[in-house]
Amino acid sequence: MSLQSKPIIIFGETLIDDFPDQPVVGGAPFNVARSLGYFDCAPLVISRVGNDMTAELIRADMQRFKLSATGLQTDQHYPTGRVKVTQDDSTDKAKHHFEILAEQAYDYIDSQAATTAMQQASPVHDQGIFYFGTLAQRNPVSRAALYALLKETKAIKYLDLNLRAMQYSLTTIEQSLQFADILKVNEEELQILAEIYLSKPKQVSECALDDADIQVYATALIQLFKLQAIITTLGERGYAYLDKSGQYLRSASEAAKVEVVDTVGGGDAFSAIFLLGMQRGWPLLTSLQRAHQFAAAICGVRGAVASDAGFYEQWQQRWDTETLPATASGGAKP
Repeated sequence: MSLQSKPIIIFGETLIDDFPDQPVVGGAPFNVARSLGYFDCAPLVISRVGNDMTAELIRADMQRFKLSATGLQTDQHYPTGRVKVTQDDSTDKAKHHFEILAEQAYDYIDSQAATTAMQQASPVHDQGIFYFGTLAQRNPVSRAALYALLKETKAIKYLDLNLRAMQYSLTTIEQSLQFADILKVNEEELQILAEIYLSKPKQVSECALDDADIQVYATALIQLFKLQAIITTLGERGYAYLDKSGQYLRSASEAAKVEVVDTVGGGDAFSAIFLLGMQRGWPLLTSLQRAHQFAAAICGVRGAVASDAGFYEQWQQRWDTETLPATASGGAKP
């Protein structure tokens, strides 16, 4: 199957992360899209920016990463999204505080324009992959646009939960899970879902889940929401994958060796490469391993994507020289 016949559609926020030292283009969906864009996946990004100078930073990045602006709407009233980012602990680069500003352009994605963009730019969207999260659902306007698209397409629906404090509701979580085929969460989010839906006790300390807990929680959630698979990212400990058949895949115990600059975008990088594997037909285990390795490397640069094209080239060259194991399943799909 060609890349054109298995399109990737990405819905959600495009914004600016205001770090103390510089503004950085971000937004989880846009982070995923840019990484995919570098690897010539040509995903369709459906989002909305303001009519302001900040939007030009986003448009410039779309051009740099070879992304079409077909699905990017312009709002004449609301500004391009912004998030104020501070590092909570100078000794722990994984600790960040995000102040997500309200009433931003991505809260007002127009449903009709979004549907038209998907139909025209990705006419075979039913055969592809549809990525979405929860932040862009906080406003009913963008939420309605997303639900219209999800109902319109038969694509595999990949939900990267990406819960942000005070930016989601239980209704949003449940509706998203009802739509999803593949769910990607981090360890904390899996614990939150277990607390909400499985009556598990709230974690009072930051203790790591063991494999038994992950399998129990994921199995129950897969059955409850009729999911195909759940991917749990575990930071430097890697990932855990479970699908509806009971197949459980766990990354090697040793942590990837990287000097952490910040962890913003690590999960987005993981999603990008896993989706790349789905599109290119990599074996499932290969997709998971490459996603973990690439995500670890992204944590070694500032922001969610690398500014140096050489960063991406080295990964493409590495993958080009690797021999893929034989697979009867036809690629990375649960």
